[in-house]
Amino acid sequence: MSPDNGEETKEGDQSMDTKPVEFSRIYCWGNTTNGELGLGGIEENHILCPRELPLTGQEGLCVQDIVCGDSHTLMLTAEGEVLSCGSNDHGQLGREQQHRTRPEIVTSLRDYSIQALACGGCHSVAVTKWGQLFSWGSDSYGQLGLNLGSGDQWSAKTVKNLALSTVIQVACGQNHSLALTNDGQLYSWGCNRFGQLGLGSTSEQERKPTLITSLAGIPIAFIACGYNHSFAVSKSGAVFGWGKNTCGQLGLTDCTNRKYPAQLKSLRSIRVKFIACGEDFSVFLTRDGGVFTCGAGMHGQLGHGSHTNECLPRKVTELMGSTVTQVACGRRHTLCLVPSRGRVYSFGLGGAGQLGNKSTGNLSTPQVVVGPWLSPSGVSLVKSAHECIIKRISSGGDHCFALVSLPHEQVKPDDFREYHPNTQVLTLLQKYIEDCEKCAVDSQVDLELISYLETVFGSQACFNGSFLLKNDEHYCCTSKHPGIDVEEAETFFSNVGRLEHPTIKDIIMTCIVQRLVPSLVSSPPDVETLRIYLTLPMYHECENPKNYEKIHVPFAQAVTELKSEAQKIVLIWWGAQSPDYFERLIRIYKNVIMHVIRLPVGRDNAPVSQVIMCALEMLKLLNQLNKDVGQKVPYNSFYLHDLQEVVDIQVDYVRWVAQIDPSILLRFAPSLPPSSAVHFCNYPFVFDAEAKTLLLETDQSIQMHSAMQEATADFFLNMLGGINQYLVLNVSRENIVDDTIRELYQCDSRDLKKPLKIKFCGEEAEDAGGVRKEFFMLLLKEILDPVYGMFKSYEETNTIWFSEVTFEHEMMYYLIGLLCGLAIYNFTIINLPFPLALYKKLLNEPVTLQDINDLSPTVAKSLQDILDYKDDDFEEVFGLSFQMSTEAFGEVKLFPLKPGGADIPVTVHNKNEYVDLYVDMLLNKMVDKHFKAFSQGFLKVCGGRVLQLFHAAELMAVVIGNENYDWEELQRHAQYKNGYKEDDPTIRLFWEVFMELPLAEKKKFLMFLTGTDRIPIQGMKAIKIIFQPTSDDKYLPVAHTCFNLLDLPRYGTKEKLRYKLLQAIQQNLGFSLV
Repeated sequence: MSPDNGEETKEGDQSMDTKPVEFSRIYCWGNTTNGELGLGGIEENHILCPRELPLTGQEGLCVQDIVCGDSHTLMLTAEGEVLSCGSNDHGQLGREQQHRTRPEIVTSLRDYSIQALACGGCHSVAVTKWGQLFSWGSDSYGQLGLNLGSGDQWSAKTVKNLALSTVIQVACGQNHSLALTNDGQLYSWGCNRFGQLGLGSTSEQERKPTLITSLAGIPIAFIACGYNHSFAVSKSGAVFGWGKNTCGQLGLTDCTNRKYPAQLKSLRSIRVKFIACGEDFSVFLTRDGGVFTCGAGMHGQLGHGSHTNECLPRKVTELMGSTVTQVACGRRHTLCLVPSRGRVYSFGLGGAGQLGNKSTGNLSTPQVVVGPWLSPSGVSLVKSAHECIIKRISSGGDHCFALVSLPHEQVKPDDFREYHPNTQVLTLLQKYIEDCEKCAVDSQVDLELISYLETVFGSQACFNGSFLLKNDEHYCCTSKHPGIDVEEAETFFSNVGRLEHPTIKDIIMTCIVQRLVPSLVSSPPDVETLRIYLTLPMYHECENPKNYEKIHVPFAQAVTELKSEAQKIVLIWWGAQSPDYFERLIRIYKNVIMHVIRLPVGRDNAPVSQVIMCALEMLKLLNQLNKDVGQKVPYNSFYLHDLQEVVDIQVDYVRWVAQIDPSILLRFAPSLPPSSAVHFCNYPFVFDAEAKTLLLETDQSIQMHSAMQEATADFFLNMLGGINQYLVLNVSRENIVDDTIRELYQCDSRDLKKPLKIKFCGEEAEDAGGVRKEFFMLLLKEILDPVYGMFKSYEETNTIWFSEVTFEHEMMYYLIGLLCGLAIYNFTIINLPFPLALYKKLLNEPVTLQDINDLSPTVAKSLQDILDYKDDDFEEVFGLSFQMSTEAFGEVKLFPLKPGGADIPVTVHNKNEYVDLYVDMLLNKMVDKHFKAFSQGFLKVCGGRVLQLFHAAELMAVVIGNENYDWEELQRHAQYKNGYKEDDPTIRLFWEVFMELPLAEKKKFLMFLTGTDRIPIQGMKAIKIIFQPTSDDKYLPVAHTCFNLLDLPRYGTKEKLRYKLLQAIQQNLGFSLV
């Protein structure tokens, strides 16, 4: 069925009204043996050039569309009446008489307003204004869809199987039919010998309409039928063909019949809008007015100047330079309208005069149909008293029609590239939500509005055809281009969320829950069907975790069960959205987890573990996507901050570790309750810093417990206290490096799991944490001294990296790794200025160019400049080969990036490889031995599954702290003793002074108080500063770094307190490194 009336689709206009033309002037040509031209009982069987058709006896009717079967014709008037003429062997004219040579009214349809018509070989169908489908004529293959058995129907009958649907388009093949409904469902019935019904099988016939499930969810814009093949075009230009293909008429590059719809991928990018089909060939009209043809070409019907078949759509070059707006096909010929020239062109079989060029010869290239139509310049091909302008062309069998208008009527020709709103699947439109907003809460809702809501909110196709980018920008839907106006969709669903009428809200929710979400499939037919995964999460009820059984779980299952390519596209689309959109997806499933965990035990709902697992798997996908796109949102967006309140994560960790070593359960926690199916530790991204610190402590306890049990075979020795509970290192300040190496050599791996205490020789201080801090600072200051040359300093970023050349033994690197592990296990922040790349390598994460930037922005920019340079003079500008140079101890050393790299120039074609190899060389290969030694030392203490819980940045923060300062939180968690209270005047003065200090001075105070200006991964609350008073205000404040304790004299004035505090923090700075 061609677009009705050729009017351009207007957004929001989905009414069923059309604007008729004022006059009926019709020209016809071709075969009229059976009266199909409607010229009456004339002697001629073939009309070789266009002849005007007088509507004798029907002068008052205004015909606006004509459709043609093999030997019969139907005409549709502006008033919705149907006329028919031609062969009536099988009742295809809809009345009892035999052949009728003049158009007459189909009286059985007189009580209905018909909107669209279609003709098969010997059957006819009609669609009423309200979407009701009628059929009549031959039913030998069930092509009428009436399910009445074989036989002919001489009057129009309702297709009852589609009585509850609203049909918007119909198309007929020789013995089969298609119907598209306003919710995007495509039905087929009739002959299925060649698979033309698209049902995945072949059969003699299907007598009732059957849904083509393989196209479910596609927003179909147009359907068409050839004799034994079928097509559907999506809103964004995807073309699907199925059925007979013996001549290549499906355009699929071969001649194999198709039982299922198959996409013509070669046409995806050319924006096909309309398709016309002949017996064994097909014609495609594109958005820019180009014409492509394929299939049988023996009569020249493809227009390529040859008589060969084409199995791949090929452009008709003779029409290039012209904008074709209409195409029509007969059995073996083609018509094309070029309104800018006022000309109709024809090619193909001409034996019955159907080419309209006054001859019966065939044509293999487009030639002008000789008629009295005017060009825009006012020139007519044929001198006539009734010179006219073509409005619409039609063809079928071996006959043709042209609806025309007079110049003074100023009626524009129809444009088959524009779809009339009446023919299109309904979409989600703001104007209907505005109608909903006007409904008073206690009023009845209009039935038409209810029908609209039930249709669009329950249909994938309606969702996928909504919010499309304007000006055809939605075409060529790909992984990089969903074609959706996301802002428009967000506005729409925001307005839906504000609706208050309970009936309307219930209808929308019910349709989404009961029809839309269950319709999602794991193997969608096309990329356009994936748009729903972009738009549905914007529905406000997705933010309500109480809907987890109805929406969240089935939606998450649909996403996680998608075939890999489809899932990849959805994730790419999500990753391309705004951070706010991405945060919303994360928030939805975080809320579901916390809601479900808090549900009362034994409640009648879906198994809790299954729901949690489903939500966690969804978050896992999003977390990996967040990494892949370079942290669209901070990794802490995935934290479930309240998880510890409702889940014993220590127990979860023990069970998780016990999956590999079941003996841990017996040794560490034999009385644990039965395990649940979910291990949160498999999803460590949901743990916040506090949770991960707790799990580190848990792991430390497990490791220490195991170490102590392994240390002796005599259980009673443990009872008698024969095992030291701590790892005690006895070192001197003067020889701290050698002493530390000596002490650690005497330890086995079990000792390293114990809490660390430091004893400085000749000092009585008991290590309560402060001595340990000082030990790490002194030791690292010594080891990292540039005199050793173990590390290279990068002044741009104040970071260090392994030197590629050093005279130190690998044991030194091992020692530093060991110290780093001990610092983590003992929750001591150390100033180890490595970049994030170190921690990525420890976690086996790949390093990238961004990691070079963390070391040296200058080098990173140079490499980025190489990647960005596109010009042909690349080699002249850069003059590089596959090697890199580095300086050590005053000497420049060259490293080939690949075998023979010095002789391989870097070109615009291999520059990406060069940059990748450069990054790999600098961060991996050049320092491989040193890093391995460091890693071995680190993993000696921190090996095991606990590391898998950490993000690289989190691991870095555990070692060196971070700078996420929250000074108000420091104040909130402060403690006061020995006479001080929160409202003490001195305390109030202190916080006033402190909050007024610049950031640099605040950081100096942290160094003064804790020994470092960085804060633990748990945040400022972990510092817990303690104030105690001293009596003499002549003294400076004193900090006890072991306990974060501050002795604060009771200063009488704000000025004095500020002066004394600044003096103290300037005179007591901790050590700094490198």
